[in-house]
Amino acid sequence: MSTHMHDHIVKSYDEEQRRLLDETLRMGEMAASQLEAALDVVERRDDKAAERIIANDEAIDALEQEISHDVMKLALRGPMARDLREILAAIRIAADIERVGDYAANVAKRSTALNLSPPLPHIGGLHALGTLAVKQLRDVLTAYRDNDIELAQRVRARDAEIDTAYTGLFRELLTYMMEDARSITPCTHLLFMAKNIERIGDHATNIAENVWFLVKGEELLPPREKRDTTNTTGAV
Repeated sequence: MSTHMHDHIVKSYDEEQRRLLDETLRMGEMAASQLEAALDVVERRDDKAAERIIANDEAIDALEQEISHDVMKLALRGPMARDLREILAAIRIAADIERVGDYAANVAKRSTALNLSPPLPHIGGLHALGTLAVKQLRDVLTAYRDNDIELAQRVRARDAEIDTAYTGLFRELLTYMMEDARSITPCTHLLFMAKNIERIGDHATNIAENVWFLVKGEELLPPREKRDTTNTTGAV
C-alpha cells in the first residue's frame, strides 16, 4: 500500500472517530437540555411545554441509532486496542445518554399529572436535585470530550451528593404524605420524578466509569461512596 493511500485511510478513520465523538457529545447536550426543560415545566406547570419535551425524546433515540451505525462502521475497519476502547465506550455512553433522555421525558410526563393537584412546597427540592444531575451530566461529557479522568472521578465521587439530596427529599415526601392523606397522589408523582433524577445521576456515573475505561483500560477503579439509603431499613 502506498504511503499516500495509508495516510488517506488513517485520516478518514480519524475523521470518523471525531464524528462519533461529536455525535455523542451532541446527544449528551440534548439530554441535559431536556432535563433542564423538564425541571422548568414542573415549576411553571406548563402542560404544552411538557408535551414538547416528551415528543423531543424521539430525536435522542434517533441519534443513538445513528451512533450505533457509525460504531459498526468503525468496528469493521479492524481497529487497534485503543480504538476498540473508544468504540466500546461510545456505544455504552450513548446507551446511558438515551436512558437520561427517557428519564427527562418521564419527569415531563409526570408533571402533567402533578398539575392536576395544587402546587406542593417540595418542588424546590426536586429542582435542586435536578440541577445537581444536570451539572453531573455536563461535567462528565466534558471529561469524555477531553479524556479527563480526574474530572470523571470527581463526577463519580459527587454521585453521593445526589444520593443524599434524593434520600432527604424522599423522607420529606413520605412525612408529608403521612401528615396529609390528600397529598399522597401528588407526592407519589414527585417521588417517581425524584427517582428518575437520581437514576440520571447513576448514568452520569456510568459515563464517568467509561471515561476511566477509555483512558486506563482494565485498570481497576478506586472505590466510591453511595448514600442512597431509601432501599434500606429505617429509610422512613
